[in-house]
Amino acid sequence: MRSKEMGEFEKEAGYIFKDKSLLATALTHSSFSNEKKMKKTQCNERLEFLGDAVLELVSSEFIFRSHPDMPEGEMTKTRASYVCEPTLALCAREIHLGDYLRLGKGEELTGGRQRDSVLSDALEATIGAVYMDGGFEPAERYIEEHILKDIDNKKLFYDSKTFLQEIVQRHEGDTLEYKLIGESGPDHHKEYQAAVFVNGRQISTGTGQTKKKAEQSAAYEAILILKREADGRR
Repeated sequence: MRSKEMGEFEKEAGYIFKDKSLLATALTHSSFSNEKKMKKTQCNERLEFLGDAVLELVSSEFIFRSHPDMPEGEMTKTRASYVCEPTLALCAREIHLGDYLRLGKGEELTGGRQRDSVLSDALEATIGAVYMDGGFEPAERYIEEHILKDIDNKKLFYDSKTFLQEIVQRHEGDTLEYKLIGESGPDHHKEYQAAVFVNGRQISTGTGQTKKKAEQSAAYEAILILKREADGRR
């Protein structure tokens, strides 16, 4: 990996590595290491394992301190929502992590740079790399800045269809509908556009690599629009 690319990612991440090889490994997907016949330990899976553990500890402490009256069962559910694949993938996209990954040709062609599983695993690997390079405190800051910051809005995004359904159901008789209104790109890298309709009125649109993600994006925009409309009526 070129030093320029690693330097660009370090700026996005807000952390400068002393050992650049750790960052290179964190950004190496197993499809790339397999294709290049590298050692199995030269992909990001081991760092992902470590980063997952660090993330669980930091997020657990964050919840413990932020919600002093929350019972254990609710804390467990909250932590699961913080560290689930869709939330981590969203966080990874905010620092453009997919742009810096080393992928095999097959993974590249099938849209791996935007796949939730690839992005969430890579984000955990970068956490592991920061921990190995600088220790617990830099890893904690990295997690707080890129995952726990603005976490409520991130949770709202990944569960936006459920939240929107709840909003619409508050008014008896109101209807909610999603429609696919467009698609573009080659078969292996499609982008879909979906629209949200409430009582037949188009509220919002959204795009995504799958129909589900396009609907999710449209639902999130609809929530924001309906909230602004409700605030304006007060």
